[in-house]
Amino acid sequence: MVDYSAPVGSYAFLFHDVFGVERLTALPGASDLTRETTEAVLGEAAKLAVDHFLPLNGSGDREGCRKTKDGVATPSGYKKAYDAFADGGWIGLAADPAYGGQGLPYALGTAVNELVTATNMALAMVPGLTMGAIAAINANGSDAQKKFYLPAMLSGRWTGTMNLTEPQCGTDLGLIRTRATPNGDGTYSINGAKIFISAGDHDLADNIIHLVLARIDGAPAGTAGLSLFIVPKLSIGPDGSNAAPNGVTCTSVEHKMGIHGNPTCAMAYENSIGELLGAEGRGLAGMFVMMNEARLGVGVQGLALSEIATQNAIAYARDRAQGRALNGKPQPGSVADPIRRHADVRRMIYNGLGFNEAARAMIVRAALDSDIAHHGPDEETRQKAADRLGLLTPIIKGVFTDRGFQNAVDAQQVFGGHGYIAEWGMEQFVRDSRIAMIYEGTNGIQALDFIGRKMPADGGRALTAFMTDVMADIARISADDRLAPMGKALAATLGAAQKAAFVLAENGKANPDDAAAGALDMLHVAGLVALGQMWLLITEAALKTPDEPDSKARLLNAQFFFERILPETRTRVARIMTPSAGLMDFHPMLDA
Repeated sequence: MVDYSAPVGSYAFLFHDVFGVERLTALPGASDLTRETTEAVLGEAAKLAVDHFLPLNGSGDREGCRKTKDGVATPSGYKKAYDAFADGGWIGLAADPAYGGQGLPYALGTAVNELVTATNMALAMVPGLTMGAIAAINANGSDAQKKFYLPAMLSGRWTGTMNLTEPQCGTDLGLIRTRATPNGDGTYSINGAKIFISAGDHDLADNIIHLVLARIDGAPAGTAGLSLFIVPKLSIGPDGSNAAPNGVTCTSVEHKMGIHGNPTCAMAYENSIGELLGAEGRGLAGMFVMMNEARLGVGVQGLALSEIATQNAIAYARDRAQGRALNGKPQPGSVADPIRRHADVRRMIYNGLGFNEAARAMIVRAALDSDIAHHGPDEETRQKAADRLGLLTPIIKGVFTDRGFQNAVDAQQVFGGHGYIAEWGMEQFVRDSRIAMIYEGTNGIQALDFIGRKMPADGGRALTAFMTDVMADIARISADDRLAPMGKALAATLGAAQKAAFVLAENGKANPDDAAAGALDMLHVAGLVALGQMWLLITEAALKTPDEPDSKARLLNAQFFFERILPETRTRVARIMTPSAGLMDFHPMLDA
């Protein structure tokens, strides 16, 4: 009973009316990305998502994955849908043509990711993780490794994973115990156990290329001793054909709250043959290429489920009649009014509408920054883009998944009791979206990374540049009387954010717990500023065609954001300013 209308028009508007992607002529493929091309590519992706992914979302959730004597079986229909995605060349949409990719901007591939994630998050994770593994091999691999692995992965014949977590360690990767023993021929024997490995084993592709963090015998303790290895599930012959099993087994399939259709596995490596990816002791740096791409992908998951949940809540609210509107203007000829006329129902729906397109704009800008960081015309341009991308990554991962989950809950609430019933699909969106706040670094970890690393990095260079950009947009936009109130509201929020950041940094010098206690609020304050900046840019572009229905909707969504979402900053700033004593002092129930 779930429907989905892909936001193709929203992406075309953002790419071309807000960010002018066709003007970024230095980026591979960008100069050819006309509005017609964008709409055509995303239109085809939308058709794939709706025809192949969406019909399997509910059935895949109910059926789940199961361990068999031959490995892990995915839900019925997943193989056909995965093949449609792979055969369409979608895995290589933004990849290097030298290895079989199409060379279009990463930003366009990110847009495709939202569409397939919204319609089937569990299935979309399989090619999504493969793209991350491709990026890691492309960034760290030798020419021989890239030529050997990337074509088969880009075609979808092989998939990829990332193997970090172990039973005794999650975020604290310095505790990793998996060992790598040199074999004397340039290969290593990998021995250890990993858990929570998304797409760790399945029946969708011919082989699975695992990227595994492990410690070479004799390497020091901690993260400095970690190296990264390519470990195929099946050993591979010189001609690229699969040979014997490689000692890589799924010991169990995790039983999860959501994303039941994704085979999340506990893995065992027993004398599995692997090869070093990058330099010894540089494993974490190598894996961060995949982790950072994955964190942006998880942010997209928060947006995608917020979008599809909000769409279905709107449809339900338009049709469902319950009670009378409190404004005394009943629906003519009916005994009850559509629930869309009730203020609290509208509030919950607007929470999604006030987030979704601004979040999408941030995703587009971050993805364009990734493109520019790799292909920009000069070092200064590349550095500025990389700085902004680094600063925004924990915001996109943490804030988008927090808000995406809450928007899914709000959309479920619109359905009342029906939202709690599986056949309507809303409870699955709530369950599926919940994991995004946990994996790829919990949102608390993202907040600590933001205040401890990203904000002070290089003397605060990225943070200063970000604030300068926001102030410049406010100054330009405030010259238009129609936009001046929004500019004034964002300027006040930015000032409060700057003060909060200063207090957090100063208090943190005297007592680190003070900084940690305000970290998540600081992340969200920065997120509100960034989303507000996007709404200013969106509104500026929408006002060029103010009478069009889409423009009217954008203006109303922006108004709700500035009136009812942005003011959250006040509460969060108050918490940032509060010392941590009441939080960290001895508590007889917690600390005894």
